[in-house]
Amino acid sequence: MSSEELTARLVECGYCIVPDVLPTATIDAFNADLDPVFAATPFGQGRFYGYRTKRFGGLLKRSAHAETLALEPTTLGAVQAILGSACDRIQLNVAQAIEIHPGETRQFPHRDHDMWNGAKGEHEYLINVIWPLTPFTADNGATQIYPYSHGRDGMEKEDVGDPIAAICDPGSAICFLGSTAHGAGPNLTQSVRRGVVIGYSLGWLKPYENLWLSYPPNIARKFSPELAALAGYAQHRPNLGNYEGQCPSILLDDNVPDHIGAIDALRPDQEAMLADYFRASAG
Repeated sequence: MSSEELTARLVECGYCIVPDVLPTATIDAFNADLDPVFAATPFGQGRFYGYRTKRFGGLLKRSAHAETLALEPTTLGAVQAILGSACDRIQLNVAQAIEIHPGETRQFPHRDHDMWNGAKGEHEYLINVIWPLTPFTADNGATQIYPYSHGRDGMEKEDVGDPIAAICDPGSAICFLGSTAHGAGPNLTQSVRRGVVIGYSLGWLKPYENLWLSYPPNIARKFSPELAALAGYAQHRPNLGNYEGQCPSILLDDNVPDHIGAIDALRPDQEAMLADYFRASAG
């Protein structure tokens, strides 16, 4: 499936399950890297997070394979196409691993964009991509997604219908919009269900995961420029997320000056507006 086809599917249905996006060997290696972290992580607490579910973030620093997922071209292309109309650049919203254990109950159906208390329906706020690390089945907690529950029309429905279980194997990508209703299913089996969520949001929003605490400069310095920018080391024009008036990527240099001069980072329309203003002032 191409990025264009995935974009069209997301816009139409609110979700899409894309098989065989990545080699299973990559997913297996990523899963193995996370084994000790899952083992050390306690169960969560709360009716939303669940009492038989383990969660942890900071995946970009836990395995080199996380970059492969975060920058996967097909999914990232669709994210850029859909979110790019409402922001200057996208950002990483979350990189979280989730392990649902036997006995966990069904998660409350929800829309992830509700983490931000802004007007909904004009544009999407985020897109999530779930990468199964173990097979997702109808019985082990596969994500339950409500087709066509997205966007203004979907949110106006009194009844969003029945969900579908996102049944698929490792290597697949489960993509859905922030306005799409969904929730993890119950785990009725004797095995754990593992997956990771790589989420992207509009670059001017406060992200779900505190990126700069998860990936301080000494960590992000090891990232590729593309990954570092996605993880917060880039300004969102005009001048949002700056460090001392400059792009925070300056913190990834070997030698960071003690004193830094501020430099404009404006959108083209803002540059044009200023040019017109000063041109008129000079006349």
